[in-house]
Amino acid sequence: MKNLISRFAKDESGATAIEYGLIAAGISVAIISVVQTLGTNLNSTFQTISDKLAPATP
Repeated sequence: MKNLISRFAKDESGATAIEYGLIAAGISVAIISVVQTLGTNLNSTFQTISDKLAPATP
């Protein structure tokens, strides 16, 4: 039993998988926020161009 607990305490494979998961989640959040901001800026730019190309109504 003592040997089993000792092996369990030394096993770090689960901790490594959790760390990789947290890193992937952090990168995903960063990518989502950048894409969302970029999309908002592009939408604003296209709207400005559309407004300038639209014929003026009296």
